[in-house]
Amino acid sequence: MLRGLYTAAAGITAQQRRHDTITNNITNINTPGYKQTYAVTRSFPEMLLSLTGVDEKQEKQIGRISTGVFAEESLAIHLQGDLMQTGKSSDFALVSNIDVPGMAFDASGKYVSPDGEVTFQPQAFFTMQDESGEIRYTRGGSFTLTSDGFLVSGDGSNVLGTDGNPIQFPQGVSLDGLTLTADQRFVDANTGADTGKQLLLTRIDNPNELAREGDGKFRLVGNAEDTRPVAAGERVEVRQGYVERSNVDAAQSSVDLMAALRAYEANQKVIQFYDESLDKAVNQVGRV
Repeated sequence: MLRGLYTAAAGITAQQRRHDTITNNITNINTPGYKQTYAVTRSFPEMLLSLTGVDEKQEKQIGRISTGVFAEESLAIHLQGDLMQTGKSSDFALVSNIDVPGMAFDASGKYVSPDGEVTFQPQAFFTMQDESGEIRYTRGGSFTLTSDGFLVSGDGSNVLGTDGNPIQFPQGVSLDGLTLTADQRFVDANTGADTGKQLLLTRIDNPNELAREGDGKFRLVGNAEDTRPVAAGERVEVRQGYVERSNVDAAQSSVDLMAALRAYEANQKVIQFYDESLDKAVNQVGRV
């Protein structure tokens, strides 16, 4: 009897975490560059049922039974979000649709080979350097210039150039007077003179190797060999005067939120049923 109680309790915990994940997505629906996450649930270690009889030395597997569900982790969906025009010279939106020869990615951004191997579509990111000097990645392109000419993100992280150093313009330069070219170079909007500054875009071969840190930033937790600067000719571009909107689907999130609530209520009813059954077993049957 208690096995069912534990299973229902595990279901409540998993649905609560799923609810929290969806709520976080909805909260950030207007956050530029935000990538929605989804909760990954798996069964507890399965208990194998075996049948013996014909041959006492041989066990025959007849099935598996799970003892509950576990909200293991939350994975981000690194798909392209819609672009919104802001008209601000300090806003930049990344458009990334990197091809991999021989692979056709589906709507979720993955390719499954005939033998079942899963490959995720590579994605491009702006490259940042935080206050501690660590490299971080983001799709949020709302930048500003500090008083000493450094190009920074909203949380103060420096935007890196192709030379690996923070981008710094001479004092008095305004982003309104600069234009970003197709190869991510900053040039004078009036004369076309090259400033010598070029945005560093980093390609992440497996975006699921990124861990979310807040403020729209990610850190790499996988193999550093899976990252490299975006090469010329790859289907990546930066549009000035635009920001990439969150890729959260508001309608689907509302449906998922309601489904999580209904599943939570169902598990709650099961726990109430077991509680009543245990109450009768202890206080009524025990008297007989």
